[in-house]
Amino acid sequence: MRVLQRENVQEVLRVGDSARVASDAPARFKPGDAVRTRNFHPPGHTRLPRYARAKRGVVAISHGVFVFPDTHAATGDKKPQHLYSVQFTMRELWGEGASDIDTVHIDLFDDYLEPA
Repeated sequence: MRVLQRENVQEVLRVGDSARVASDAPARFKPGDAVRTRNFHPPGHTRLPRYARAKRGVVAISHGVFVFPDTHAATGDKKPQHLYSVQFTMRELWGEGASDIDTVHIDLFDDYLEPA
């Protein structure tokens, strides 16, 4: 098990320490791609918020490949996959009563997305 040492705290805060994984797997999406989130209700852990299911958005950033937390929490397997920052309009997420100019970004994994 890795343990954060006092002398490493500043560096970890500066650059981060994440579950990033080295991989040459191509990304399914690139910035500017239209995507739709899946509408599923898995048992246990997921990082796809219910309010963002079956919604259309646009990939803003590709963050690279990370350990997929859903699988890792359930089985301990890493199941590496790409992570994207997806931009949604407030209206897409919360309907006509929401702002028509504001947006929300949600970091979402490949398993949560399909082409729109």
